[in-house]
Amino acid sequence: MRQPEQRADGAGPFITRLTWHLPDGGSAVWESRLARRRGVLLVHPPGAAASRHTSADDVATTRLRRLNAGASTAFIVGGLLFMAGAAVAQFGSGDATTCASIYFAGGLFFNTGGYLSLLQVVNAPRHIPGGEARLVTQRWRWWSYEPTRLDWLSTFVLFTGTLVFGVNLVDSFLQGLSVQQINRLIWTPDIVGCVLFLISGHLALVEICHGRPCFHRRSLGWWIVAVNQLGSVLFMVSALAAYTRHSTGSLINTDIANWGTLAGALCFCAGGLLQLYEHP
Repeated sequence: MRQPEQRADGAGPFITRLTWHLPDGGSAVWESRLARRRGVLLVHPPGAAASRHTSADDVATTRLRRLNAGASTAFIVGGLLFMAGAAVAQFGSGDATTCASIYFAGGLFFNTGGYLSLLQVVNAPRHIPGGEARLVTQRWRWWSYEPTRLDWLSTFVLFTGTLVFGVNLVDSFLQGLSVQQINRLIWTPDIVGCVLFLISGHLALVEICHGRPCFHRRSLGWWIVAVNQLGSVLFMVSALAAYTRHSTGSLINTDIANWGTLAGALCFCAGGLLQLYEHP
C-alpha cells in the first residue's frame, strides 16, 4: 500500500528528511544520514512519545557495517600518521623526506577513507520516492553519479579533496624547487584540498541539520560531523601558515603549520573513532 509523503525537509533542491503519515495515526521518518549509516527508518507509533527503528535487510546491514568499519579505520590510521608527520616536523627528529613519507602514507589512508565514505552513500538502502515508508536494498555498485543527493555531493567532494591532497603530498618529495614552484606545486594543492574539505563538512552539516543551524547534543552523527569540520578548519589554518615567503624563502609560521596539522589530524582521528559506533 502506497503512503503519501506528508512533509519534505532539506536545503534548496536537496531533500534530507521525509515524513509519512501512517494509516494507524503514527508516522515514519526517513533521514538521509540515518538511513545510510544505520540502515533504519524512525517510526513513531500513534500517541507515543518515543520512537522505534525499522531496519533494512541483512544484506544492507552487512554492507553498511563493513564500509563503516573500513572508512572509520582508514581515517583513524590516516589521522595518526598525519599527527606523527607533524610531530616529526615540529620537533626535528627527521629530515624532510621522512616527514613527506609519513604524510604520504597518511594520505593513502585518507584516500581510502574518502572512497569508502562515498561507497557508503552509493550502496546505502534507499527509500522509494512516492512509495511506501520502507528501505530497499539495491545491487552493489562501485560508483554512481548523483549530484542531486546532498550526501553524495558531500562525500564526493571529500574524496576529491583527499585526491588533491595526494598531489600536494607527492610534490613534497621534489627537491631543489624555487619558492615560486613550492607555492605552486605544494602549497596550492594543499589550499585547494582544505577548501574542498571545508565544503564537504559544510554540506554534511546542512544534511544533518536539514538546512538550518542546529546543535544536537545527543546526536552521535552531529558530533562526528562537527569534529571533522573542526579538523578541516585547523588544516586550513595550517595551510595558510605554510605559505612560503618570496623575500625570505621561509614559511609564514612553521609552528602554526605543524601544530595546526597535528590538531586537525587529531580531530579526524577522533571523528573516525566516533564513527565506529555509528553503525547499523
